[in-house]
Amino acid sequence: MRGMYTSVTEIRRNIFTEIARMAYEGGDYAKTIEALPYKILPGEQAQYRESIFLERAIVGERLRLAMGLPVRSAAASAPISAGIEESTRPEKYYEPPLINIIKFACHACPEKRVISTEACQGCLSHPCTLVCPKDAIHIENGRSVVDQDKCIKCGRCVSACPYNAIVKQERPCAAACGVKAIGSDELGRADIDYDKCVSCGMCLVNCPFGAIADKSQIFQLIAAIKSDVPVYAAVAPAFVDQFGPKVTPEKLRAAMKELGFTDVIEVAVGADLCASEEATDFVKNVPENLPFMATSCCPAWSSMAKKQFPEQAKCVSMALTPMVLTGRLIKMDHPDAKVAFIGPCAAKKLEAMRKSVRSDIDFVLTFEEMMGLFNAKSIDIENIPAEEFLSESSADGRNFAVSGGVAQAVVHCVQEMYPEVGEIKVASAQGLEDCRKMMLMAKTGKYDGYLLEGMACPGGCVAGAGSMQPIEKSALAVTKYAKKAEKSFCCETDYLKDLARLEE
Repeated sequence: MRGMYTSVTEIRRNIFTEIARMAYEGGDYAKTIEALPYKILPGEQAQYRESIFLERAIVGERLRLAMGLPVRSAAASAPISAGIEESTRPEKYYEPPLINIIKFACHACPEKRVISTEACQGCLSHPCTLVCPKDAIHIENGRSVVDQDKCIKCGRCVSACPYNAIVKQERPCAAACGVKAIGSDELGRADIDYDKCVSCGMCLVNCPFGAIADKSQIFQLIAAIKSDVPVYAAVAPAFVDQFGPKVTPEKLRAAMKELGFTDVIEVAVGADLCASEEATDFVKNVPENLPFMATSCCPAWSSMAKKQFPEQAKCVSMALTPMVLTGRLIKMDHPDAKVAFIGPCAAKKLEAMRKSVRSDIDFVLTFEEMMGLFNAKSIDIENIPAEEFLSESSADGRNFAVSGGVAQAVVHCVQEMYPEVGEIKVASAQGLEDCRKMMLMAKTGKYDGYLLEGMACPGGCVAGAGSMQPIEKSALAVTKYAKKAEKSFCCETDYLKDLARLEE
């Protein structure tokens, strides 16, 4: 469903827009938020579910999450606005959990099952019965029937059926979760194991019922913009074409300033510094001190690696991420400013919650949430007069947004900064399940001497939970934009002289 404008997408973006509008307009926030479900879903007839009351209740919880408030169960008797005073502070940070399931919106999909459909032709050979290792398939009235009590979901019957009449179903959110953090509660509804969850957001974008949402800082960011404090936008490399092919970087900068941002900085500049630092760390430590080194820029990947492979945690680079380095660059010149990271990533919100990062990054919004601000202010970003874009990053830094781009940048830096070093062996994985497999092989010694790149989202950052365009289209746009950079390699950045100060 990535890149498709579905009814779930429409509701989600309407909620972001209304929260942004409420923040900009001010007034009685408690009264306004209570009325928003009726504005978003007017009338008496349900549009998506069996009841307009259920639809509005779900919207109410999504509004709470968009305010950074905790999600509630159907048993809660408090109004939507309960606790809103706490969330109207610009200093309000995310409180865990970041990713939440609205239980009464969950369809309680079966976790995993194999079923025979009406497409079964009742063929004479019945190969499905022959390949089943548990004798879980029998024939009734000439058709195949799967005994769920015996079935072990191996899928052999699925492959054997010549009519594709037997299908293997899995709960979409669980199938998308690479760390197997989603199970079922006592009522069969999806449930998140937060000890495993790394907040990548893949469950969020793969739930076709819109039952999963993350918390937002839309309101808090706008409150800061409305104050006298300068607020800078640090825009992730995946921004290219996210707001439409006609929205050039120059138009985006103008539109962001129209929203009230002081200015816009490319996070690709921080990516340049990150790659340069990782290149130095790799040369100094592999293989003398570490068997291999893994990149650190994807917080969901690095969190998964450290959680599931604690013995190899030291092999994950300690380099500061591009987001943090960019935030520090901005605050080095503007110590009283606030910094908002704008990108495709839900896990960056989790990273910004860390005490060691809070002084560097004040707000994290996704591209989709940022679109809510443009809509709330009725900014025509396609036709706004363009301003010169502050572009000082390299092609390598911009390519951080696509799978393989981080490792490529580090390798280029090693080749330029340490020409005496020979070939750098690289292994990369995209999607947390494949990342886990890569770490398993690294644990056995298969990747000794290697640089490992992990990306939690299949396709890289361009596939993050807060992106708005099809993954392939976004990757192509980023690659095309990277080629326009004046500098090719990360180590050519003028900010390299500041790296030591930024790490202090």
